[in-house]
Amino acid sequence: MVYSKQTQITVRSNFSVTNIYKKQNIKSEIVTQLLYGDTFKILKKTGKWIKIKNRTDNYKGYIIDKNFPSNHKNTHKICSLSSALYLEPHEKYKTNKKLSFGSKIKVLKKKGNFYKFDNFWIKKNELKKINVTTKGPFSNIKKFVNTKYKWGGKHSSGIDCSGLIQLCFNYNNKFCPRDVKDQIKYFKKKIKFKNMKKNDLIFWRGHVAVAISKKKLIHAYGPLKKVVIMPIKKTIDRIHKTANLKVIGIRRID
Repeated sequence: MVYSKQTQITVRSNFSVTNIYKKQNIKSEIVTQLLYGDTFKILKKTGKWIKIKNRTDNYKGYIIDKNFPSNHKNTHKICSLSSALYLEPHEKYKTNKKLSFGSKIKVLKKKGNFYKFDNFWIKKNELKKINVTTKGPFSNIKKFVNTKYKWGGKHSSGIDCSGLIQLCFNYNNKFCPRDVKDQIKYFKKKIKFKNMKKNDLIFWRGHVAVAISKKKLIHAYGPLKKVVIMPIKKTIDRIHKTANLKVIGIRRID
């Protein structure tokens, strides 16, 4: 698609993952990512760079212009951590390309156990209809255990703490801010430590985790470079000891 230097059109990402940068430089900070099927508004074009606003959370940043296609209505989303793509609806046509959990597609054709979208095929059992939701927003979160930690990441190849939270909400068609500082403001129901239960969010300055029981949590943890399940009390003590950070809030999401 061709667009002018000053434009406000909405397009979609047709790449497995696209980094969104803070500045017009690939060496600048990656603030977040687009997944396949994410839609965004082009605010401004400067050379090979475009300034965008992600429609999922209104996050603004810069990406390299890759001639993105026009928007369409997605019908399905990826429900597995990572789903292989095929050139034809048969195992022997498997490619090295993959889509990550939460990516969105528009199904064009069905054949056997495969669905076609854009120029690829994908297995039916790795998809859910776009309007399907789970009982709780974090029903799928354990799929990410051992996923690599990546600052600004929201992809199966790398994810950060607040990206993990946001992705789980987005999968259930619910809004969630991208950054920790905004998430703690958005979820307003304050909880005392003694009353904490499953699905409560635990916040530190610049970090967030999810309680998966009264005694354990899950988070994308930078010092261990991956998504891990850890004891809540030991984690709080460790973060206080190693980073001199105390818990600044616990929030209930419902």
